[in-house]
Amino acid sequence: MPILTIESTCDETAAAVIGDDAAVLGQCIATQEKLHEQFRGVVPEVAARAHLERILPVIDTAIRAAGVTPDDLTAIAVADRPGLAGSLLVGVVAAKTLAMAWNKPLVAINHLHAHLYACQLATDQVVYPCIGMVVSGGHTSLYRCDSPLDLEYLGGTIDDAAGEAFDKVAAMLSLGFPGGPAVSRLAAKGDREAHSFPRSMIRDDHFNFSFSGLKTAVRYAIVGPGQQDFSKVDLAEDAKADLCASFEAAVVDVLVAKCARAVRKFGVGRLIVGGGVAANGYLRSRLESAAQRDGFSVVIAPMDLCTDNAVMGAIAIEKIKRGDFAGLDLDITPGLQRGF
Repeated sequence: MPILTIESTCDETAAAVIGDDAAVLGQCIATQEKLHEQFRGVVPEVAARAHLERILPVIDTAIRAAGVTPDDLTAIAVADRPGLAGSLLVGVVAAKTLAMAWNKPLVAINHLHAHLYACQLATDQVVYPCIGMVVSGGHTSLYRCDSPLDLEYLGGTIDDAAGEAFDKVAAMLSLGFPGGPAVSRLAAKGDREAHSFPRSMIRDDHFNFSFSGLKTAVRYAIVGPGQQDFSKVDLAEDAKADLCASFEAAVVDVLVAKCARAVRKFGVGRLIVGGGVAANGYLRSRLESAAQRDGFSVVIAPMDLCTDNAVMGAIAIEKIKRGDFAGLDLDITPGLQRGF
C-alpha cells in the first residue's frame, strides 16, 4: 500500500504518493522562485505564507495523480528537520492533521538524509554503506552512512553553505535568483584560473567546510575592500564569466577533495551525493573524475531529485520497516544545527 510524503522545509511545497517498492505513483511540486526573486533570496515569512496557500492543493493533486484515495494510504510522512521554522510548521501541521483525520500512522523524515536517499532511488544496487555528501543552499555536510537511517555526521560548513555562496555571488553580479544555475552557465564560458580564490580548509585533516572567506574574496575582486555598493559595478560579460568560473572552481576543488579524503579514510569504496548543488555539471564531472582516479564508485542524485522534492521522502519506507513512527506530538527541529 502506498504512502503520502510531504516536503516543505524551505521554499518548495511538494507531495508525493510512493508505492512500497519506491515507485512514484503521483507527485506535485509548487515552486516559489518568482515570489523570492525580487528579494534575491528566500524570505522565510513569505515562504511560510506561500506554503499555507499551496499545501492542501499540492497534496490533493499528488493523490489524484496517483489514482488513490486516503483509505488506500498506509502512512503519512513529513520532513520535520532541518529547515525554516515557518515552512516546516506548515508541512508538519498538515501531516499531523491528515494523520488524525484519516487515522493513519505518522512518519518523521530527516530532510538531509532524504537527499542522500535520492541516490538509492537512482539505482537498483544497494548504495550503503558509503560516504554521503549533502550540498545545497543551506547545508554542506558529510556523513558516514551504514544504512539509510544509520548515519554518522563527519563534518559540515562552519559558516556559509556552498549553495548559499553561489546565490550570494550571483547577487553581487546581478545574475538573478536562484543564483546557482546562473553562475554555472557563466562559469562554463570563463577562465577557471583567472582569479586565485582561496580554498579554505582543503588540506585540513577534518571534514568541515568554510565558504565565507571565498565569498568575501569574490566581493573584493568585484568592488574592492570595504566597498558595498554593487549597483555601480559595470563588468563586461567575459569578466563576469571569469569571476564565476574561478569561484566555481574553488568551491568544487574543496568539495571533491573532502569527499575523496573521507572515502579513503573510511574505506567504504562508494560516495553518494545529493542536494541542490549536486545538479551542478562541473561538480558532477569532477566527482566522477575523482572516483575514476581513486578507484571508488560515485552515485549522484538524478537531476530531478537534487532540488527539494517529496519523492525522496520514500526514505520513510525504511522507517516503516523498522516500526519507527512518530506521535501526534511531533514537533519541528528548525535551523542549521550541525549533526543532523
